[in-house]
Amino acid sequence: MTTRHAITAGFVPLLDSALLVVACEMGFAEEQAIDLTLLRERSWASIRDRLAVRHIDVAHILGPMPIACNLGLNVPAPEMIVPMALGLGGNAVTVSSALWQAMVESGATADLDARANGVALRKVIETRAGPPLRFAVVHPYSGHNYELRYWLAASGIDPDGHLEIVVLPPPDMGDALAEGVIDGYCAGEPWNTFGVLRRGGHLATVKAAIWRSSPEKVLGVNAQWGRAHPEAMAALLVALHQASLWCARPDNHEALAALLSKQAYVGRDAELLLPALAGNLPVGGGVVHAVRDFFVPNAKAATFPWKSHALWFYTQMVRWKQIEHTVERQRIAAETYRPDIYRAALKDLGLAMPSASAKVEGALLTETPVGSSGALTLGPDGFFDGGRFDPDDVDAYIASQSSR
Repeated sequence: MTTRHAITAGFVPLLDSALLVVACEMGFAEEQAIDLTLLRERSWASIRDRLAVRHIDVAHILGPMPIACNLGLNVPAPEMIVPMALGLGGNAVTVSSALWQAMVESGATADLDARANGVALRKVIETRAGPPLRFAVVHPYSGHNYELRYWLAASGIDPDGHLEIVVLPPPDMGDALAEGVIDGYCAGEPWNTFGVLRRGGHLATVKAAIWRSSPEKVLGVNAQWGRAHPEAMAALLVALHQASLWCARPDNHEALAALLSKQAYVGRDAELLLPALAGNLPVGGGVVHAVRDFFVPNAKAATFPWKSHALWFYTQMVRWKQIEHTVERQRIAAETYRPDIYRAALKDLGLAMPSASAKVEGALLTETPVGSSGALTLGPDGFFDGGRFDPDDVDAYIASQSSR
């Protein structure tokens, strides 16, 4: 008799919750004998709290948040593991029409170039009179916060001195922008498309331009539950892998947008979800720009939980003074991400998987076949400023960032 597994998963209404939604709705969870219950939450703090008190077993969660929990930076802080990522990319930086116009006058262009538009923003700040600009991110321990800060700092802008960064739930950002409460925000989809098409915003740049093929949401697992239910966790990874293949097929994009548009999931019109799936983003002023690899649910080892991703997040926590660096804290960050569990769960599927658990981030300037068979392609994964992160030399990277 097949053992059935009951799993409760939390998610926030975003495009990159797609793998969990598709696993549930398209029968991939059922194929693995999983009774998968999805609970929609409004904020990441709520996701964290429900994991802590075991109201949910696993969650669609910000990539850095499990690390922050294990480092004691979040309260309540469940012990967590990350056995799988839920895709690459998917974020953008949206600004008000007034700020965009000022940036254009300082050299910004509609092609979402991170370098040119970052310089334009710096020039606006340097000549601005009045209160500092205010940008919003979804959580202090989020890829959004770190990629926004990386872009700003590499453009010569002090994120803590030249402007203000506040935290808002993603669904509130477009309205806050339209009402003048904030001047810009970094969020996932569909909230940038919503901000452009429904609230008069303009895209300034995208995650794929700041750091190509970079991590975003992951599957966060309450470690206590994971240790008690290894077979259920492995079955869920198989179901999510099958869902990632389904999501990656272009001929499924319209069906995926329609599915996510249901009130139980993202609850927004499909027309707000399709642009990100197709990589044709409304930039503003009627302009549409094609962005390669904007959201990647399966290709390029998109679901592999790289330890180098975990360690880069950790270096940003140190850089922005959320925690002091120690060898033990570095170890905790690295061990939060569990490629060993990923490999064990999916090994019988015959997938081409990375043989290493970490890589030099920013080293691949072109698409590169890896492994003896060449069946797996990685990259490009470059940072817009040419930076590289070597996970074997965290101390040097932290020191180099502190001097910038």
